[in-house]
Amino acid sequence: MRFLLPAAVAALLLTAVPATHAQDNQSTYEQLKLFGDVFERVRGDYVEEVTDEQLIEAAIRGMLGHLDPHSSYLDPDSFGDMRVQTRGEFGGLGIEVTMENGVIKVVSPIEDTPAFRAGLEAGDLITHLDGEPVLGLSLTEAVDKMRGPIDSTLTVTILRGEREPFNVTLTRAVIKVQSVRSRVEGDVGYLRITTFNEQTSPGVEQAIESLKRELGDGMHGLVLDLRNNPGGLLDEAISVADDFLDRGEIVSTRGRHEDDTKRWNATPGDLAAGIPMVVLINGGSASASEIVAGALQDHHRAIVMGTKSFGKGSVQTIIPLAQHGAMRLTTARYYTPSGTSIQGTGIEPDIIVARAQLEEIQGGVQRREADLRGALSNDTPGAPDGLEAPVPDALQDPAQDPAQDPAGPPSGGTEGVPPGEVATPGAADAALQDYQLARAIDLLKGLYLFRERTTN
Repeated sequence: MRFLLPAAVAALLLTAVPATHAQDNQSTYEQLKLFGDVFERVRGDYVEEVTDEQLIEAAIRGMLGHLDPHSSYLDPDSFGDMRVQTRGEFGGLGIEVTMENGVIKVVSPIEDTPAFRAGLEAGDLITHLDGEPVLGLSLTEAVDKMRGPIDSTLTVTILRGEREPFNVTLTRAVIKVQSVRSRVEGDVGYLRITTFNEQTSPGVEQAIESLKRELGDGMHGLVLDLRNNPGGLLDEAISVADDFLDRGEIVSTRGRHEDDTKRWNATPGDLAAGIPMVVLINGGSASASEIVAGALQDHHRAIVMGTKSFGKGSVQTIIPLAQHGAMRLTTARYYTPSGTSIQGTGIEPDIIVARAQLEEIQGGVQRREADLRGALSNDTPGAPDGLEAPVPDALQDPAQDPAQDPAGPPSGGTEGVPPGEVATPGAADAALQDYQLARAIDLLKGLYLFRERTTN
């Protein structure tokens, strides 16, 4: 008898509970039959012959593409490119490039790479790759030809100034994408992150150490520039935010099911030792960069300045498909430490500073007290003589791309640089030519002066 009760229970489960489930299955089978009927009709009657693989891939693209703007199918080539971007290293020559008049122009050789050691210079034009002309290739196609297996060779034809074209044979090596750049602006450290790949967190730590060595205790503030950063790896964004937080939640994600909820908390240790920070964002700051900005803003660790961010508050999971690329599927929404979703709304800056171009207003010569006849002299030792101080050149906004949809196509490109990344900043990125950066630096200097005067 002891086997009868379980058998009876099993019978009830099989007959009563699965009825709805069976109906759902029946509906699914009917829909799949519909798909099969359409598939067979297209394969048999379409005006041109198409392969089964083409039809299935198109169906998958359509299915994923209709879910949301960020779910998509990655064919094997696209999947490979995505892995190169997120890994942050590849087999290549080590040059950042763009297209100019149909040929490749070297923006900058990356230090300690085959191109750098071979003497390639910024401004060099590459006209041929292994004897084949570059003219007619897209930038992406040219970059693909420059990449290749480590230790393989590539001969590039260089046009430099008035010299005759000459060939340089380069041996490809492991090239690491520089997603982090830093420099000193007076007594303020400047840190720019262009994308979040596997090299980003180590790059931030190295950059902070470099700034500390250069400024020591004289670093009065830090600017973290996330403008036009389209995002990248969630883990890297969490790690970067953790670099500047001692405690508290960094971000949480919530999926379709309750057990999909995850939270990440900061660990003790602030690389910047609590000095004032400003985070610069704009409409091109998306996803991972919004996670960092939101965490530092909610914990009052930094003042966020600039314009509203892009507003991508979802998380995508890359799911490999055996021998068929991968699919990028939206699996969760993320929330800032305050529990706010920025999906579609973006991060609101604490201080709104739009891109601007300033022009010096030339006025007539103004007379001052010291110019008046018979004016009293200043009896303070070492006082200035009343001469006008030189007026700085007019401020100019950098030649910086307007905010772009990070999911859209890049406006330019560099070898080994993910789509959407701004090319290597040059003189146009200097503080005096970048209004938003100049405002950030002025704010940090003001905060430092105020703190010094109120504590002394």
